[in-house]
Amino acid sequence: MAIMKTSGARLAGIVTCVPTTRFDNLRDTVEFSEQEVRKVTGMAGVSARRLAGDSVCSSDLCITAAEKLLNKLGWERDSVDALIMITQTPDYFLPSTACVIHGRLALSDRCAAFDVGLGCSGYPYGIWLGATMLQSGGMQRVLVLHGETPTRFSDKADRSVSLLFGDAGSATALEAADPHLCTDWHYALHTDGSAYQSMIIESGGFRDRFNSDPRRNCVYMDGALIFNFTIKRVPALIEESFAGAGVSAEDIDYFIFHQSNQFIMKHICAKQSLPLTKVPMVLKEFGNTGGVSIPLTITEGGLTRPEDRSLRLLLLGYGVGLSWGSAMIELDPRAVLESTELENSKKAQVAGEQ
Repeated sequence: MAIMKTSGARLAGIVTCVPTTRFDNLRDTVEFSEQEVRKVTGMAGVSARRLAGDSVCSSDLCITAAEKLLNKLGWERDSVDALIMITQTPDYFLPSTACVIHGRLALSDRCAAFDVGLGCSGYPYGIWLGATMLQSGGMQRVLVLHGETPTRFSDKADRSVSLLFGDAGSATALEAADPHLCTDWHYALHTDGSAYQSMIIESGGFRDRFNSDPRRNCVYMDGALIFNFTIKRVPALIEESFAGAGVSAEDIDYFIFHQSNQFIMKHICAKQSLPLTKVPMVLKEFGNTGGVSIPLTITEGGLTRPEDRSLRLLLLGYGVGLSWGSAMIELDPRAVLESTELENSKKAQVAGEQ
């Protein structure tokens, strides 16, 4: 696929949200021995994770983030022209979770709202969609939400996934800007559906609606295949992104990887000669939160932000699908970057809701 380009979009802000419940892998795990836990978490780099309770959905985490972001930006509800919800842990099969969120945020009936069913690669796709909608004209403000609760579909007895996943939500605000005053954004998006079974929840959809085996309602991951896919595809994706935008590694301020696995990320950095100072990691405290890990890394990764210039970020998402993609964007020095938490005993509260 050729590199795609959008112009006239500004990232106004990102707020991320995690549950307050912190699970310490070494202290709180009872399913495996201490030796097994140390082996898995040592390689993956996950010491702790945030866990959503049974009553907390991706929508709750995203609504909490969106509420804070709208308030920080001072955006009126009727000024939001579109809402994109990226998730593979929806509230319902129908209606779309975007419609649920739209209603709870009390957005205008002139606001388009829809779901995107992508996981680890979803954030670059969502940024591309939002920026394309702004570029097409007629829209001024777009909310891109990405939320996942993978701990809710993880088998606690499966150490290949149960010690890795954490839950999180995010809200990203994009707004139209003068294309002469902002930098073009570039994207590369890819799919290999021939390997869709390598990471899958086999039951629950209409292919296998009610399977009696509870394990089929949990995620299965072929770790070796996913590992090989990642170390093959992501370096090529980075090179493709450089070539398409006419830049080099030196021109990138930060490489924001999907937080899949510490060993994998460091392997790719070594292969591509990327300095680790440019590759923030938040796996240690949050685990693998799916595609939400990209905005979570932006808000929690300790990025140094000069006051006089934008940061050039290369966002890299890859995994379930198989799907992978990049977005090379500019982070305005005025952009809001914040985080928040949601108590597991509470549903996300919105303005005017009792």
